[in-house]
Amino acid sequence: MGCIYALAAVGLALIWGLMEIVNFAHGDFLMLAMYTTFWLWALYRIDPLFSLPVAVMVVFGLGVLTYRGIIKRVLNAPMVAQIFATFGLGLALRSGAQFLWTPNYRMIQNPLAGGVMSFFGVAMGVPQVVAGVVAIILTVALYLYISRSETGRALMATSEDRETAELMAIDTHRMFTVGWGIGSACVGAAGALLSMYYYIYPEVGLMFGLLAYVAVALGGFGSIQGALLAALVIGVVQVTSSFFLSPAYKMAFVYLLYLVVVIARPRGLLGRW
Repeated sequence: MGCIYALAAVGLALIWGLMEIVNFAHGDFLMLAMYTTFWLWALYRIDPLFSLPVAVMVVFGLGVLTYRGIIKRVLNAPMVAQIFATFGLGLALRSGAQFLWTPNYRMIQNPLAGGVMSFFGVAMGVPQVVAGVVAIILTVALYLYISRSETGRALMATSEDRETAELMAIDTHRMFTVGWGIGSACVGAAGALLSMYYYIYPEVGLMFGLLAYVAVALGGFGSIQGALLAALVIGVVQVTSSFFLSPAYKMAFVYLLYLVVVIARPRGLLGRW
């Protein structure tokens, strides 16, 4: 679960680091990716592992449209306008999903990566293991792309200083579009992987979106490495508290950890600010 949180959180961290705008519809993008994966399985019997690229492209396109249709228009507006814009988008997506597909819970039955495996006597679900491994691979691939590619360096330059980047002939609006697309694609991949073993319903994005915000704040706003580290810590804290105490308290310990870190280190574990 920590790996899934990481993949969702790094997309949010990328968008914040680039534009200092929080996408409050981030979790609902994950929900749409899960429904995309589910309907490809229900209608055409395409396994989630094979429909993963489709879900990623759908949510990538949604991210690009969101920037060009909404964010670009409120880019220089007060922060409250930016918050309401993405918050309203999230409400619209959630309500639309309820209208089209009802609030009923759905689940993909018998995915290709199914069953249980044993590792040194510890039983682990194969879908969870596969999802975690793929999530880590995609997160590392994103980090390498950002740090080593020409477009990635342009993204980092834009996040450091937009005006200086423009003086260096970097098209910042193009970088914002690419950043929103990649950040959304990350959470789309997380949703597609999650659909292999998690219930699919219109409100599913709320919890994962909130945990992505916590991971970004805990790791440090704008830090991809920090978001990855914080998300893995959140996953470990959830499982450990569930095992030793009760599953009912797992979220309480996550938020307690968040409060402690924010009070002791307001800029997060690896944050720049």
